[in-house]
Amino acid sequence: MPIYEYKCQACGSIFEIFQKISDQKLDTTACKVCNKVTNVDKIVSSSGFRLKGAGWYVTDFKNKSKQTKTPDKNQPKHQNK
Repeated sequence: MPIYEYKCQACGSIFEIFQKISDQKLDTTACKVCNKVTNVDKIVSSSGFRLKGAGWYVTDFKNKSKQTKTPDKNQPKHQNK
């Protein structure tokens, strides 16, 4: 179940509420800090997750060895004729 953040309009504190994705956003609720039933604003916040296992970019497609091509000093330079 996702965690949504709301901001209390009475005291300005930010608190989290567990809700189903199908639930409507809350317009009023009891603030978890000031305990007043007040209007709240839903906040868009960043989510944190990590992709684990095979099949993701980090494990399958990322080039782990960064090879830089440097010219060999022992080879002669090409000359235009």
